[in-house]
Amino acid sequence: MFEVRFHGRGGQGAVMAAQTLAEAAVNEDNYAVAFPFFGAERRGAPVLAFTRIDAKKIYSKTQVYAPDCVIVLDDSLLDTIDVVSGLKPDGMVIINSKEDPDDIDLGISFRTATVNATSIALEILKAPITNTAILGAFAKATGLITIESLESSIKEKFGGKLGERAGERNALAARMAYEKTIIGTSRGIKKLESKKQWLPAYQDIPIGGALIEGKTQAGLIGPGSFIENKVSGWATFRPLRNKEKCTMCLLCWFYCPEGTIIRISDRGDLMTNYDYCKGCGICANECPVDAIKMTRARS
Repeated sequence: MFEVRFHGRGGQGAVMAAQTLAEAAVNEDNYAVAFPFFGAERRGAPVLAFTRIDAKKIYSKTQVYAPDCVIVLDDSLLDTIDVVSGLKPDGMVIINSKEDPDDIDLGISFRTATVNATSIALEILKAPITNTAILGAFAKATGLITIESLESSIKEKFGGKLGERAGERNALAARMAYEKTIIGTSRGIKKLESKKQWLPAYQDIPIGGALIEGKTQAGLIGPGSFIENKVSGWATFRPLRNKEKCTMCLLCWFYCPEGTIIRISDRGDLMTNYDYCKGCGICANECPVDAIKMTRARS
């Protein structure tokens, strides 16, 4: 059995990628299952998805703890998550990154493939949704499925949901990533540390289920916890405001879901705190005078 674990952020299509990979495997006369693991994460928060592929029926329904391959849809996750946890010694890592495999430090040396899936997605799909591009890299790096089977499954999966043209564009993104994937070996220099986690006992859950502000062994929780959890690395784009065009209508301040736009009363101005801006683009979309433009935050 070949097991794959996807690491991505909400909105990047990790779940669709896992499902599409499974369908491509089935089209090549294999058995396959795919399923996600996520809770109440908001867009941009880390999510997991899994795919299992085998020549015989698959009965295991658990998460994938010892994958043969790890796929990372956003390389900013490498700084906060041990993506290679449980990866088999002869396993492979496939990463959406502009870096070459030899320049990536995973804490342990693994066979690694990289492709700048974000740039490909922006060029072909006009959106930073990297799932189909990263699947093209998977086909190139592992040889487990052919790029032709993958393209067919993408057209069927995405075309049936988003329309024929969308299916063709996503298949093109996979093909381009397939051709641009670089295969090598990652470095194993940095020290891997297990991320602390906190789960409340029933005594810790407030009446009504509303989370209160508090400090745990894993850090701050509840209201105000964002001060300890900077999310600037999540953003592919960031908003830039043209002060000359801005009318100070404050719609951006009102609609910002993270409260990152700050009113500076003594100057009658606004400021965006990029440490906590996820680059969702709501402010730019709501601005009635087109004073906010979304610009590329990282490659």
